[in-house]
Amino acid sequence: MVRLAWPIVLAELGWQTMGFVDTIVVGRLPDSAASIAAVSLGTIIFYTVGIFGSGLLLGLDTVVSQAHGAQDRADGHRSIVNALYLTAPLSVVLMAILWACRPLLDRIGERPEVMRLMIPYLTTLTWSIIPLLLYFALRRYLQATNMVHSVMFALISANIVNLVGNIALVYGKWGAPALGVPGSAWATLISRIYMAAVLTAVLITSERPGRDWPWKPDFARMLRLLRLGLPAGSQILLETGVFAVAAALIGTIDSASLAAHQIALNAASFTFMVTLGIGSAAAVRVGQALGRQDVRAAATSGWMALLLGVGFMSCSAVVFWSFPGYMARLYTPDPQVIRIAVSLLFIAGIFQVFDGTQIVLAGALRGAGDTHTPMYCSLFGYWFVGLPLGAYLCFHKKWGAVGIWTGLCVALIVIGSILLAVWWARVKRWQLS
Repeated sequence: MVRLAWPIVLAELGWQTMGFVDTIVVGRLPDSAASIAAVSLGTIIFYTVGIFGSGLLLGLDTVVSQAHGAQDRADGHRSIVNALYLTAPLSVVLMAILWACRPLLDRIGERPEVMRLMIPYLTTLTWSIIPLLLYFALRRYLQATNMVHSVMFALISANIVNLVGNIALVYGKWGAPALGVPGSAWATLISRIYMAAVLTAVLITSERPGRDWPWKPDFARMLRLLRLGLPAGSQILLETGVFAVAAALIGTIDSASLAAHQIALNAASFTFMVTLGIGSAAAVRVGQALGRQDVRAAATSGWMALLLGVGFMSCSAVVFWSFPGYMARLYTPDPQVIRIAVSLLFIAGIFQVFDGTQIVLAGALRGAGDTHTPMYCSLFGYWFVGLPLGAYLCFHKKWGAVGIWTGLCVALIVIGSILLAVWWARVKRWQLS
């Protein structure tokens, strides 16, 4: 599990580091709070739509890993070819949704100084949907066939591209134009094109696709991928969507609260990405074991992934509680933003273990072909428990951003506990079969 997980974890951390770099670079602009808030709001809106699209491709985890476990390479090739066919119409639909979202933002009371920076940022970022979906399809295939080091290389090297692009295009270094906040979006677009190009090259050199590949579109295969991917994508949409709504609600308070929300969210997302990588490894290992008809190995893989995820998140909680001020100062020198961020980071420390539990077990269940249960848990936990509670504490009890985060904390405790019970029951059924 560790051999498979660590390159995926580094890849996920590389993904998160891009957002970390973007926030730090724009946080040094003259209007720090508004710049961070604009990147926060634009990024969350993009990910709410974009990651849903990438989630529709998560069915590759199940079908390719099980095909790999059964040593059926032709079936795996059929899946990746038809997933690539799906990326074109998905890109068009998702980009249209993002463009349609922009006029709605003026109607929900976002602050004008944030909107002035956010709209051009999101406009540029929207074009990165195309390489992003291509990258995700190739990545799921390569991970499921154990070619994880190439994914790690693509993300780590893309961070260098993103960092150089941010410095050049935000501040106007090395002869580039000084674009400010939109320059960060251009750097992100360039780095995503680079990632997709790298993984395309890896697939061509490693698999050498030719005439023996099933190039004819297989609509039944596409439908199967969507049946598996739609619940997984919906689960991601429910999770990212609740944070998007949380950002929109916090944005109506003031720019400092929204900037603090982005800082705490970046920190929590950083640790989340580690367990997301472990969860992806769990999906692959569980799927490969089931492809070999080895239910004992599938159960062991799930429990081992959970042990790694919970162990890491326990250490993360200690860090969040011990050094919140230092973490906040990495992003901004603004004392008001730091004060609010410290409170939010304390709450983030509380839900670390439960967040790790839910994302690792969602991956293990995905490897077993169950993408519906995590979706239902996210719907109930976030939208029927966490968000209403958070809104009540924020606006009725006047807790501000802390109230929203308290609601999200309760939601993660509920979701993690339910998924643990579901996984336990599934393993028991495997033992009796």
